[in-house]
Amino acid sequence: MTAVTPPDGTRARRRRAGRRATIPLTVVSALVATAALAGCGQQRDPDVYTVLNSSTDDSYHGWDAATLSRCSKQLGITIEQQSVPASQVMTKSLRMASSKSLPDVIQFDASEVPTFAEAGGLVDLRTLGLSTKDIPKGIVDFGSYKGTYYGAARTVNTLALFYNKDILKKAGLEVPTTWAEMQETAKKLTQGRQYGIALSAGGAEDGVFQFTPFMWSNGGDETNLATKNVAGALDYWKGLIKDGSLSKSTVNWTQADVNDQFMAGNAAMMINGPWQVETLNTKKNLHWGIAQIPVPKTGDKSVGPLGGAVLTVPKTGDTARQKTAAKIIGCMAGEKEQITYARNSWMVPANEKAAAIWRKEVPELDALADQVATARSRTAKVGARWSSVSLALQSAFQSALTGQSSEAALKKAQSRATSGN
Repeated sequence: MTAVTPPDGTRARRRRAGRRATIPLTVVSALVATAALAGCGQQRDPDVYTVLNSSTDDSYHGWDAATLSRCSKQLGITIEQQSVPASQVMTKSLRMASSKSLPDVIQFDASEVPTFAEAGGLVDLRTLGLSTKDIPKGIVDFGSYKGTYYGAARTVNTLALFYNKDILKKAGLEVPTTWAEMQETAKKLTQGRQYGIALSAGGAEDGVFQFTPFMWSNGGDETNLATKNVAGALDYWKGLIKDGSLSKSTVNWTQADVNDQFMAGNAAMMINGPWQVETLNTKKNLHWGIAQIPVPKTGDKSVGPLGGAVLTVPKTGDTARQKTAAKIIGCMAGEKEQITYARNSWMVPANEKAAAIWRKEVPELDALADQVATARSRTAKVGARWSSVSLALQSAFQSALTGQSSEAALKKAQSRATSGN
């Protein structure tokens, strides 16, 4: 989700791709336009700058506090963070826009950028002197909208296949690389209370985040959900349930629930993200490994979703403060800070040079870096319409995985996505 940025609470922090408020673009446009045209209505201390983020969890709040302390010293200013739960960043930003008291930097989940950008509320970071050199195109696109670079990522995440090394070794099985291999392996590993595979197919963004690598790797596309490629991916999930290798409860599981099942020994493999690593490492007798998510057939590319947050500069009407805000982002997203943040959060640095150093430090996550290299943004093709697509897919999962044909469920989903209802 995230999938996505750290939500409130330790348990919730492991979800990342959580449900977010869907706000009509007309409402966003009216509020941000008012703020940009009127300028900053609140008198501010010229040497105090504010970063709004979702770092409510103690660990993340502390990491960001340390980063901002170093950047404050480097830039000769005072930078303060204001943290709210991830689901409230957009609504909080809109309230601040309405009162003309926007912060200097807003850390949005990347999936929220198109909504604020289309409303004219963000500044093109390139015009403020921020370069995209050494940042992979997929990650530049991750923080862009219609070709304009609005959001700088410090770190990114995606999904991978986690597996229990001891269980696979005992069964004499190799880590699967194709759908057929994963289905066969999962079936062989299903016994007693242990399922072969666990994933989230719940009616929230978690499930959609987890479905995208299957849809995309199978040639499916969010611009048209009613295709055989998308249906084929959903049918694959249905096949795992039919085999008994995937619990029927998957329709109710978040990514945190999936991790709990894996840690409890109720699943031999799982689809999940690096935000779970900190928790996985608390169980010392659990020997886990990761690999790229299996593909339909050998030679296909495993394309997962990019998740995480990006740093943006909202239009406040104060060009001088906007330029300083860009310097704050430049410091927070600098190579050294990226590596430090990645070490703490188990994410992958956005900068290629920083990522190369990080790979050497955490070789156990090397496959994750490979998965990031082919990953893409959920909003790259549909922009602000992603929320409608996501809600439509969530409904399709619930219908198809409980009995309806994938084709019928996705046909209805496409109709819903097109209408925006």
